[in-house]
Formats: sequence, structure tokens, C-alpha cells
Amino acid sequence: MTKLLLDVDTGIDDALALAYLASLPDVEFVAVTASPGNVDAHQVARNTLAMLELCGRTGVEVAVGAEAPLAIPLVTTPETHGPQGIGHAVLPSPSGMVSPRHAADLWVEAARARPGELTALITAPLTNFALAIRREPRLPELLGKVVIMGGSFYHQGNTTPTAEWNTHVDPQAAKEVYAAYRGLPVDRLPIVCSLDTTERIELRPEHVLRLAEAAGCSERELVLPKQPEGLRSTADSPLVRHLSDALRFYFEFHRLYGQGYLAHVHDYFAAGVAAGTLDYATRLATVDVEVESALLMGTTVADYRNLWSHSPNARIVSDNNPEQAFRELIRAIGGLAVRLR
Repeated sequence: MTKLLLDVDTGIDDALALAYLASLPDVEFVAVTASPGNVDAHQVARNTLAMLELCGRTGVEVAVGAEAPLAIPLVTTPETHGPQGIGHAVLPSPSGMVSPRHAADLWVEAARARPGELTALITAPLTNFALAIRREPRLPELLGKVVIMGGSFYHQGNTTPTAEWNTHVDPQAAKEVYAAYRGLPVDRLPIVCSLDTTERIELRPEHVLRLAEAAGCSERELVLPKQPEGLRSTADSPLVRHLSDALRFYFEFHRLYGQGYLAHVHDYFAAGVAAGTLDYATRLATVDVEVESALLMGTTVADYRNLWSHSPNARIVSDNNPEQAFRELIRAIGGLAVRLR
């Protein structure tokens, strides 16, 4: 059983990651917390509750923490994820309520209660994680496996020429988190899924079609470049229908910015790393984050050769297997959609 603590900013690819994790019977959601990022933190929490309930995972504690980055104003991204954060999808209103607990308190209490047992997955800016470490500096030692989606090293940024979105939203938080891991044993260092490898996970229309087939949908699910923008799915599986509507928005966004009619599903890959279901390799490095330069704000730098003479503080994913990742995605979420009928 993988016991997961998640921090998300749901988010189209966060929603896909949540659906994937919900499809795995050996994954326990200990709690999910909301950081501001793709949308504001309260919208993140609503999206997350609604997605979990759509996937049959009711009763999961969902909490809000910070409502803004540590030191700079919040910037959200409606052009990338839509005004509600999940593209063209309109999820049913959740029946569950957001927890009154603060996200950072929840993380600290959960880690203290189950030292070494929890897998942490952060697919959002690192704001809540940084606040939790401030409250409990031993948190990196108390958690088991830690997976972070963020950063860009040998790859162009997706927000500025050098900065990846999650890190750019709260670079001060990212800097604090990486500093907290210096000097820890290798098996305690976070596994970092950066754009260098997450942008290889390119979801395309044929994957949506295959997902609908695996879900047993009665009609072919066609999300095609020549169709009108904003066209809504009529799939007879609610899960497939909502994911298709979310992903169509993501395809349209990527095409608008010259990347083709596809979607980089960064957070799904990180979820598979956390669950132990996807192939990947890592390299040890010392990571730091630029927080002073207006030109390079949020840029992540990796020292693979120990030129800084600092202990490694991260295991950066250096290779992955997109074909295997999409086989797994379609199998798992397709199976969940069948079970939910």
C-alpha cells in the first residue's frame, strides 16, 4: 500500500494525476492539500474534492494552506488551464467540505504520526511544503519517498525562457525546500520530475480515443484538431467525458503556443513515479533556485559535478518511458471508468 500525502494546484494535469492515483487500489490518500498556482487555493480545493468524488474516492481530507506565495504576488494561469482550472470540463459540485485544518499543520501531523511511512507528492508550487518544513524542520527525515514536479535544467522553461511554472510561482519556497534537504541520505532526497523529462510525456488525441475504448464507451471519443474549439464530449462514461473536456482545452492551449495539438501531462508522470508504476532513472545533483534576478527569477540550477562542493539535495529524473507511461494510464483509468459505471 502506498500511503500518499499530496499537494496540488488542480489544474488539468493535476486532475489527470488524481484520476490515475484514484484508479490504483493499492494507493491510500492520506490527505490532499491545495497550494495556489494554476488557480487560487480555494478553487484548487473545490476542483480536487470534485475530482476525487468523480473517481469514487469520497471522504478524503482536502485542506487549504497558503493563499499566496511566500514573498511575491500570486500569478495564476487561466489561459493554460481555463478560468476554473480544469479546461472545458464542468465537474459536479462536490458534496464533501474543505477541511478546517491548515495544509502545513496537516502535513506535519501526518508525518509525525507515521514516520517513514508516507509518500509525498507535490505537483504544485512548493509553498505549503516550505511552510510545513518551517513548522517541522525534521519533515524531510520523517517522510518516506518524496516526489516533486518542478524545475527545468537542460530544457527551456515553460513560463520564462529559463523557468518552469511551479518554481516560477514561488521561487522562494522552492529555494527553502531544496536547502532543507542538504546533507540528508540519498534515499531521503526528493525525486524531481523536471521539464527535461515531463515534456516527453505528450498526450495526444489517439490516447483519448484509446482511453474511451478501454472504458467501454459506446462511441469513439474523437478530439481532433479540425473540430471547433470548446466542443464538449458526449461520452457515456462521466470520467472519460470530463477528462476529455479538460484535455481538449489543454490541446488547444498547446497548439496556440506552437507546440502542436497535444498536452504535456507533467503531473501524471510525477504521480506514476510516486506510485512506483512508471519507468524512470535519476541522477544525483545539488539544486538551487534563483530568487534575486528579475531576468532569471525561478530558474533552477543543477550541479551534477559537485562544482559548488555542496552535498546533493535531489535526485533528478534523467530518463523515462513515454510509451510505457501511456499504456499504464489507459489501462488504469480505463479500468476505473469501467468500475464506476
